[in-house]
Amino acid sequence: MQNSCTLNKKESYSYEDLLASGRGELFGDEGPQLPAPTMLMMDRIVKMEEKGGSFGKGYIEAELDIHPNLPFFSCHFIGDPVMPGCLGLDAMWQLVGFFLGWIGGKGKGRALGVGEVKFTGQILPTAKKVIYRINIKRVINRKLVMGMADGEVEVDGRVIYTATDLKVGLFQDTSTF
Repeated sequence: MQNSCTLNKKESYSYEDLLASGRGELFGDEGPQLPAPTMLMMDRIVKMEEKGGSFGKGYIEAELDIHPNLPFFSCHFIGDPVMPGCLGLDAMWQLVGFFLGWIGGKGKGRALGVGEVKFTGQILPTAKKVIYRINIKRVINRKLVMGMADGEVEVDGRVIYTATDLKVGLFQDTSTF
């Protein structure tokens, strides 16, 4: 896969860069986009590697700073605030889709599935930082561009979620998806 946006292929990305991705400015009109806030689940990407990771096929590391005023804490749950686990899972899918755009993939990103997810902890408003780690297992570049990865979510030094076989596809036409 050739990246036509080589100027944007960096090893790390700021929050402003991630917002640019959400506006479709980072990977061009045909590249995948990250969601905009409040669904954007990271503040920065601190590491991008095309050949790194556990499988030698790519690695992404991103961070989210936790603040008690994050929107989900006020409604999930009243009197018992906790970050929804599905948001951590979505963050991992977001990062797989970002990787596909980073290596030059075109299309609109859609989550296609996950093998197994385990939750062994929680993210509370008292936490400081979440770290997402994504190890790319496979990239398919045919009519469908698809990435498959394993991921983990760590909060304040403790891994609390793991996911295997996170799948994200890039689609030219999502009207019949």
